[in-house]
Amino acid sequence: MRVLKLIYKNMFRHKLRTSLTVAGIAIAVTSFVLLRTVLTAWYEGVDASAVDRLIVRHSVSFIFPLPYAYKERILKVPGVKDVTFATWFGGVYRDKKQFFARMAVEADNFFDVYSEMLVPSGELETFKKERNSCIIGEQLVERYNLKIGDIVSMDGDIFPGKWDVVVRGIYRPRDKSTDPSNMLFHWQYVDERMKAEWPSRAGLVGWYVVKIDRPDESAAISAEIDKLFANSSAETKTETERAFTLGFLSGASAVITAINMLSFVIIGIILLVLGNTMIMAARERVKEYAVLKTLGFSAHHLVGLIAGESLLIAAVGGGVGLALAFPLVHGFEAALPKGWFPVFEVKAITLILAASGAVVVGALAAIFPIQRALRERIVDALRQVG
Repeated sequence: MRVLKLIYKNMFRHKLRTSLTVAGIAIAVTSFVLLRTVLTAWYEGVDASAVDRLIVRHSVSFIFPLPYAYKERILKVPGVKDVTFATWFGGVYRDKKQFFARMAVEADNFFDVYSEMLVPSGELETFKKERNSCIIGEQLVERYNLKIGDIVSMDGDIFPGKWDVVVRGIYRPRDKSTDPSNMLFHWQYVDERMKAEWPSRAGLVGWYVVKIDRPDESAAISAEIDKLFANSSAETKTETERAFTLGFLSGASAVITAINMLSFVIIGIILLVLGNTMIMAARERVKEYAVLKTLGFSAHHLVGLIAGESLLIAAVGGGVGLALAFPLVHGFEAALPKGWFPVFEVKAITLILAASGAVVVGALAAIFPIQRALRERIVDALRQVG
């Protein structure tokens, strides 16, 4: 109990220095949590990937389309259960700041393959019957106050012209990681207009989504599909949905790596801040430690005294940082353009890393002061001036 009381007293002996140290640790922990949250949100789509879905895209690049005629040939590959497709439409709704995925899809079976998008059966049937209809995610309903029957007008960029679609269904995500902000409408609606206005762009789709019976055969099925179109004018590359999503992220790999490294550099900053405080404290208390040794305090007492103070400062700073992290993350999410991250929240593993990092730093920062206090001879310490 005496050691605990001394730890508390020592911690607040220099209130300003301790307060600045706590503030520095808190800022570092808050920054760490925010950066790690950005990383986990970035990879959320990867974690949501289905193991029984393959993506078939152009072998050169995702931006090149594939012929519609490929669908029936892919369906005949052994192990393939169903095939659907989608095309990135792009376009502008209201203004260029309003970002969300707008895709032309195979209306008949898209929601069978993507079963995590839950659409009421009545709304789905209506959608399938109306060529100029669309289904939107529930987040778009909240964001733009849309409802069934509303007309959504878009200005095309990839597909030029004015495009009007009618909202006939609203899907809700089955899983937390499913994007609730997509707009999906008939590919045939786009293709018919392309036939009339841009014949060279008709009969083309963006990519195919293949549902397979056995995920453990994904490599063999992928190879078989690619073999079908080898040496054709539009060769394919088939990969798992997870690999396809990771391919998107690889374009920003340098940014992701930098964020990841920076988040751990922050731990080093905490160590420097707290270590500096503890070294200064140890230098000031050399004579005090000598007196405590003279009074009978053992090495264990001194270790507890110094390490306890360091750990207590780290714990307080870490606690304050974690408390501030939640409103900061919510504020950062609100400032981001809607639709960037379907899921943007602090994960439990992030909190564990931040808290454990603060504790480890607290222990490391005490090592040098402890070594000095234990090695210093009582006579030399009492003679020290300054």
